[in-house]
Amino acid sequence: MGIFAADRAFLGEIGGLDGGMSVYGGENVELGIRVWLCGGSVEVVPCSRIAHIERAHKPYAPDLNLSMRRNALRVADIWLDEYKKNVLIAWNLPLQGHGIDTGDVSERRKLREKLKCKPFSWYIDNVYPSLERLDNILGYGVLQNTLFKKYCADQGVVPGSIPVLYECHFQQPQLCYYTTDSEIIIGGIKSHNYNNNRCL
Repeated sequence: MGIFAADRAFLGEIGGLDGGMSVYGGENVELGIRVWLCGGSVEVVPCSRIAHIERAHKPYAPDLNLSMRRNALRVADIWLDEYKKNVLIAWNLPLQGHGIDTGDVSERRKLREKLKCKPFSWYIDNVYPSLERLDNILGYGVLQNTLFKKYCADQGVVPGSIPVLYECHFQQPQLCYYTTDSEIIIGGIKSHNYNNNRCL
């Protein structure tokens, strides 16, 4: 984790950092969600002075995508309840049988029960009401041209986001979401509710 300051006693009471996280990524999100759900709060203190010293050599692999995805799924397994599917959708993974081992989460679930933490729906309603719930997504993936398979639907240049055909790279600008309203949303999912102008 980069930079944060915490009350040592409170951090200990709520279980410290999750030792089951892999390498790097997601521990800040996990801790923030846990603090809110288990009786604390996260505050931004604009006048604070904190330094972050980077290591000259980083002992982990240059591509952190795999560990970040695994850690995000671990957080979802423990804390997100019925909203776990949102993480799978955001990482473009199947809802069943994604094949990623998130490790043993039983101790963290016991901790959640012991601390009498609130459900994630409380977090959405009280802490982050602008968070997109994604309750209406039926399917997701990439839309690939059947005649010219090297081209995929792409969100196009931002701002404007007028969908275009672009050479397939299968990254976030080309992820598509089919909704219960029979709309196709092209491009990465945002964390805030907003007027979506990327619908077909």
